[in-house]
Amino acid sequence: MIIIINVTKTYLPDINKYKKYVEHIFESGWITNNGKLVQELEIKLKEYLGVRNILLVSNGTIALQVAYKLLELKGDVITTPFSFVATTSSLVWEGLKPVFVDIDKHNLNIDTSKIEDSISDNTCAILPVHVFGNVCDVEKIKEIAKKYDLKVIYDAAHAFGVKYKNKSILNYGDVSVISFHATKIFHTIEGGALVINDDKLYEKAKKMINFGITGPETIEGLGINAKMNEFQAAMGLCVLEDIDCQISKRKAIYDKYKRELSHKLQFQKIRNQIDYNYSYFSIGFETEDILYKVLQKLNSKNIFPRRYFYPSLNNLNYLKNSQVCSASEDISKRILCLPLYHQLKVEEQDSIIEIINSTIYESI
Repeated sequence: MIIIINVTKTYLPDINKYKKYVEHIFESGWITNNGKLVQELEIKLKEYLGVRNILLVSNGTIALQVAYKLLELKGDVITTPFSFVATTSSLVWEGLKPVFVDIDKHNLNIDTSKIEDSISDNTCAILPVHVFGNVCDVEKIKEIAKKYDLKVIYDAAHAFGVKYKNKSILNYGDVSVISFHATKIFHTIEGGALVINDDKLYEKAKKMINFGITGPETIEGLGINAKMNEFQAAMGLCVLEDIDCQISKRKAIYDKYKRELSHKLQFQKIRNQIDYNYSYFSIGFETEDILYKVLQKLNSKNIFPRRYFYPSLNNLNYLKNSQVCSASEDISKRILCLPLYHQLKVEEQDSIIEIINSTIYESI
């Protein structure tokens, strides 16, 4: 049997736990439309994450789209070119124009010192990303947003459970959006959520994700179908029970990479005063050529890291006006995310580390 080591592996809980929830769903006949399991998961996530309001939806991308509509955005949105494509594509899909601000080459987040230079009369919001769960400079972003009267939506797809100064990072901005995709440390198979501090906005968002329907014969405003179903919520309830154990296992793997990989590699600078979730482990090579050599050798051993994030999003072919973002373009060509998941064995990780280190030394 050939063992394939991918960049991640979905955590699947005890099947018997999941079956119990599924049996409940079948007995009740309540499959969607804010079912009891969705309600239960919302309550438990509010407590676990330490947030005021959380709204579960069918996926993280639609969570972003709902956030744009909720805040009535029009015009230009300042964002980062170094992220998963959904950060940009969701803006374009909703008729908004992404304006890219380059990244800090050390922490890989949006470079806040460059944001103000990109603000114009058309700017309506800032959409930063906590890249790989690393916290943005939220104080500086808040200061800029207040100065120019801009909305702030955080793409916190990677930041489940992350705290900054003992406070959930999800509490910053007007809205924070999380992904619960199967590749994430916490997942609901597919899924996502909006964290909204303002109670009035939260009530408005609850209507929006269900077509604006508020009763059997009542529709209050424009909405869409973004609801999470009961089977997704059941998976979330199971995974949440085991989440602390999973983070602990990931930390051990993360620390081993950091300790044993060559110091000729570039490691993401994780911000001080944060409780990290160890969601990703990225490495930057000196050149793209070395990256290709390492990738080829890893692939030959059925090890498949990913070029997160490549390409730099400012170069997407459907954008009308390309912007130069030299740091993002450079980093995106030289970065790999290594396998990091709960079942990664020590000997498998040793092999990954040995291949990377030996290839680097051969290239000197």
